[in-house]
Amino acid sequence: MQLRKITAASAAVVALALTATACGSGEKDDKGGSEGGKGKITVGIKFDQPGLGQKTPQGYAGFDVDVAKYVAKELGYSEGQIEFKESKSQDRENMLARGDVDFIAATYSINDEREQKVDFAGPYLLAHQDLLVRADDDSIKSAEDLNSKKLCSVTGSTSAQNVKQKLAPKAQLQEYPTYSACLTGLQNGAVDALTTDDSILAGYAAQDSHKGKFKLAGLELSNENYGIGVKEGSDLKAKINKALEKMVSDGSWEKAVKANFGPANYEYEPAPSIGDIKK
Repeated sequence: MQLRKITAASAAVVALALTATACGSGEKDDKGGSEGGKGKITVGIKFDQPGLGQKTPQGYAGFDVDVAKYVAKELGYSEGQIEFKESKSQDRENMLARGDVDFIAATYSINDEREQKVDFAGPYLLAHQDLLVRADDDSIKSAEDLNSKKLCSVTGSTSAQNVKQKLAPKAQLQEYPTYSACLTGLQNGAVDALTTDDSILAGYAAQDSHKGKFKLAGLELSNENYGIGVKEGSDLKAKINKALEKMVSDGSWEKAVKANFGPANYEYEPAPSIGDIKK
């Protein structure tokens, strides 16, 4: 009888100790991170867009990556607690719906169709559809100048279709599997221009191997409001908006823009106000 009492008392002590340990080391703090450095946050980015989101032998680099790291820090996570996942354009909504990622910063333009499926914080960058041409080519100064020219974009690109259907119907559209292939074609004269968002074009033009070879035409063929996607109804939206506002106010936003796009002489727009969507 006495042995059972001692055993029961010992078990109670062990249970209390385990409960105290769990409460002390694994709880999330009020920022969303985890005390003791054991938590993590999963972020979707592009892996193949220089200047924005690129996986390199040294790690992950680009403007979207810098924004994601800043936001994660403001949410209470160190850089070592971030797990980056590749978010291809066609997969983004499903990744958020399934909970594969906590948020996505991947040249994710805010539009009405996407807002039916996910929530957006931001915008944090206003980009425009533009053209990239050879540095010595002064023959393309407007979209209309693309008539009879060879225009390159990736297969299925909405940017290319926008030019072909609305702006230069006589342009000879060349669809390549990747932007890198378009750049090779642009460099060797197989095509005359490449079209997509100016931020993406600037990222490619800023690469060391491309410096001085290309230039942006400086056209604003569309407005692309980059936002950070979160699962519909997530309370992260408000927290991320606060982080983005701080990133602008403390100068980190402009520093990141210049670091990632500067070599391309990218004439970027001022940081947009939260919720200010340019149609």
